Amino acid sequence: MVYSLFLSNLLLQHSLKTSILQKSIETLEDYLDRLKKYNHQIHICGKRNSYSKTDEDATFMRMKEDHMRNGQLKPGYNVQLAVNSEYITGIEAFSDRSDVKTLKPFLQRLEEFHHTRYEEVVADAGYESLENYLYLDSTDQVCFIKPTNYDQKKSKKFQKQIGRVENMAYDPEEDCFTCAQGRKLPLFRERTEEKDGQLVSTAWYRCESCAGCPCRSQCC
Repeated sequence: MVYSLFLSNLLLQHSLKTSILQKSIETLEDYLDRLKKYNHQIHICGKRNSYSKTDEDATFMRMKEDHMRNGQLKPGYNVQLAVNSEYITGIEAFSDRSDVKTLKPFLQRLEEFHHTRYEEVVADAGYESLENYLYLDSTDQVCFIKPTNYDQKKSKKFQKQIGRVENMAYDPEEDCFTCAQGRKLPLFRERTEEKDGQLVSTAWYRCESCAGCPCRSQCC
């Protein structure tokens, strides 16, 4: 009787250990399946943050409001048109929602199709970016792109912000800015890094001393 109870306890303990081990294995397999699924979804998205399950090339975009003024978030494409002398010379559909990322590949495809490069590129403010400026400069293309803050810079409110670098005088010979109080802001440090295959330099300018400046609160 004692031996039978001992054997039963051993079998029960072995069964419990097997059950725990089996549950752990099933949990790990479930995590592994989820990880494979997530990696597959990330691969489909690429640099996007969403995609449609029925059309993996389509990206969810904020569409124009309907007659009820309801913002529409639907899968779609960013269609780009090129016009020359009032004639449509090219059309492409992109998965990227932003116009900024479409300018460079669109111009490259137009060049491949027409076997020539546009000497002048005209685009609205939605295409303005440092990367696009650098690309057009590297290809010797003259660009006419409206700055995103063009209208803002003309406002009186913007012009009264004395702490903005746009409202300071720049001396190219000394490579320094001059603030509203006549104090100089020489080059403090500079860093160059690679972005999207292009070298981008960023410069910081700093006032030598703001002590006792009556405009310190406005500027800083």
